[in-house]
Amino acid sequence: MDVILSAASRLFRERGIAGASMRAIAGESGVLLGSLTYRYRTKSDLLLAVMTAGVDRAIAQIEDASSADEDPLLRLRLALRAHLRELLAADSAVWLLLNEWGRLPPESREALRVQRRRYEAVWGELVSAAAASGALAPGLDLRLVHLFVFGAANSVAHWYRADGSRSPDEIADAFSAFIGVGVLADEVRPVHVGPLFAELCALNPTSTPE
Repeated sequence: MDVILSAASRLFRERGIAGASMRAIAGESGVLLGSLTYRYRTKSDLLLAVMTAGVDRAIAQIEDASSADEDPLLRLRLALRAHLRELLAADSAVWLLLNEWGRLPPESREALRVQRRRYEAVWGELVSAAAASGALAPGLDLRLVHLFVFGAANSVAHWYRADGSRSPDEIADAFSAFIGVGVLADEVRPVHVGPLFAELCALNPTSTPE
């Protein structure tokens, strides 16, 4: 993102959309207020530009990270790392997209919904690719898997501390282990997971366990 969009993203995150004035954003960016409002007539226009640029950056980072390997499970793990790095960045537009878009006037929300769908679609494609490769249990409700992975990852923004004991990559890898391997001890892990997935409503309602 350019200087203005990066500064706006930081201030929107630190102060909230209502609390970050155009004057403060101009000062943080080192430009005149008139120059800022000439380029972005309203704060909503600026926020949409921030989120569009941020989604472009996040998608590029995820695609770059996940393209480093052909293993679909490893691609998911690498993408989760990239997502957490972006989510926890000081100028993260993804954080704004996930947490602040609902505060905007109704007329501005649809444009932001498009950006949110763009980003979520990347994750849907990664999960679907893993399923198509046979790496996931057959018949899973992939929409729920997507929501579970995305929701768990996004929750990190609410409790992560830069001076904590875990880095974003370590958290991403731990989550990948919890999701991909599970937390059950070997002694109680079922040999065949299909019936358990069916019992616990984890399968797509239109599918049957193998």
